[in-house]
Amino acid sequence: MRRKRVPAAPLPQRDGIDPVRLRLPEDPEGAWPTVGAYLLGRYGTAVGAERVGAMLDAGRFVGADGRAATASEPYEPGRWLWFHRDLAAEERVPFEIGVVHRDDRILVADKPHFLATTPRGRHVTETAVARLRAGLGLPALQPAHRLDRLTAGLVLFVVRPEDRGAYQLLFKERRVRKEYEAVAPYDPGVALPVTVRSRIEKERGVLAAREVPGEPNAVSRIELVAHRDGLGRYRLVPETGKTHQLRVHMNALGLPILDDPLYPVVREDGPEDYRRPLRLLARSLEFTDPVTGEERRFESRLSLSGP
Repeated sequence: MRRKRVPAAPLPQRDGIDPVRLRLPEDPEGAWPTVGAYLLGRYGTAVGAERVGAMLDAGRFVGADGRAATASEPYEPGRWLWFHRDLAAEERVPFEIGVVHRDDRILVADKPHFLATTPRGRHVTETAVARLRAGLGLPALQPAHRLDRLTAGLVLFVVRPEDRGAYQLLFKERRVRKEYEAVAPYDPGVALPVTVRSRIEKERGVLAAREVPGEPNAVSRIELVAHRDGLGRYRLVPETGKTHQLRVHMNALGLPILDDPLYPVVREDGPEDYRRPLRLLARSLEFTDPVTGEERRFESRLSLSGP
């Protein structure tokens, strides 16, 4: 049986964030006589019955036809509804996003330190995709890949939904050459350049990833570019994309990246110290454009303090 096409959202984005979409499930034995009964059953415990009632009274649950759903109208299995969540206030990351390149298909941005790429956990509106959508009027904008919140540098975004799969596949199939730059201690006893191969695992709910015995799943090339006063500037070229891979590999060499709050020791959670960003930068992206076939190379305009 073919799945029914999802209708277009009747609500616009708010602060670059899409409305929540939900589909009323099949109603076993008349479990939900009304739309209000279902919404109270689904969301009443999480946000409170009063809040759900107030949202219904305010017409915040909207059907595909743009009409607000009411609490008393009969339950209709399979009906689509949309609404905007009440989002917690977020501290603004005090750095702007630079646009390195923009055309009809892609946008390459210089993401600052501390700004998440996409909404996750407590970071929703203070994310690169939300800021760019709202600021540039590009509601369909989506990232082709992810860059860690504490890392600065290049992120490739796709402008049109029909092109999204082609660019995301580039990253999935590792057909993008990525170079990073880092500032870390200099140790003449560490032989460089070196290719580090190890197995990295990241447990859900645990902040730091760790190396474990087993078949390597993470490979990084690490080179020394310059050094002065006990610090080194390093070129890092990952062949794989495990969580925190470059940070884990630099730490394993005894060269933890400066101002890393997780490696070698997990720092106590507290207010962000914007004066001490992780000294890690996604410096360049290079790939063959899957749509035009042309060779593309983009360089970050950001810089790291250090030697």
